Amino acid sequence: MEAVKNKEEWAAAPIGVFDSGVGGLTVAREIMRQIPNERIIYFGDTARVPYGSKSKETITRYSRQIVRFLQEQKVKAIVAACNTASAYALDEIEKELDIPIIGVVKPGAKVAAETTRNGRIGVIGTEGTIGSHIYSTYINEINKDIQVVEKACPLFVPLVEEGLWQDPVTDEIAARYLSVLTDSGIDTLILGCTHYPLIRSTVQKTVGGEVALVNPAYETARELKGLLEKENMLNNEKQGLGTERYRFYVSDMADKFRTFANSILKYGILSAKTINIENY
Repeated sequence: MEAVKNKEEWAAAPIGVFDSGVGGLTVAREIMRQIPNERIIYFGDTARVPYGSKSKETITRYSRQIVRFLQEQKVKAIVAACNTASAYALDEIEKELDIPIIGVVKPGAKVAAETTRNGRIGVIGTEGTIGSHIYSTYINEINKDIQVVEKACPLFVPLVEEGLWQDPVTDEIAARYLSVLTDSGIDTLILGCTHYPLIRSTVQKTVGGEVALVNPAYETARELKGLLEKENMLNNEKQGLGTERYRFYVSDMADKFRTFANSILKYGILSAKTINIENY
């Protein structure tokens, strides 16, 4: 990676955000809201989604390729906006980088541990994230007495991507998935997949208003802001809207990605460029 010449240029460099597909747009949306002067380069691996059912080795290889692409774009920091990649690949890749990289798991785990009153936390996510037990590991490092109840909810992702955010089908699936969590007496629930904030109202209605929901997308943006402040890397220059402020790349299905992105981001996405990520 070409060296950045000075602090101003370094601060003006974009943040790289990547996900297995479109779910990470909820993280990008929170970054746009909380640190609006930052430029973002987003990559969605739409050709190889989902990650949740793939092996640790495959997810790590995919993540390395994406990180190489983002480094080529001269980003100053990277956000792994994918719970599965954060669980399986982040620790290994972090050792290989000379720029900061953060995931979505640790910020969510930390806030959940601080939020629970009765010491019972639920986690919902993909099969990969739940199978890794990464949330329970981090939570129990903070407080070994907290009981963590985990539940894979694989049908939530296709329901979200089909736009069925408020639909009787989604209500029915949520009731089936979440009953084991409510029966266990949790008072805090982590939305452990970046798609899930888009069905937050359905999840809240199903588990009841007394259960606090933790959105790792929101907490990750907060952590990123704190990291940039600490490292003196915040961009203080107000940005104009234009295509250079937010750039989007995918590995397939650019038109479908753009349609979905425009449904959840307040900034219109003019284009999403397709690249061959296998070249990296």
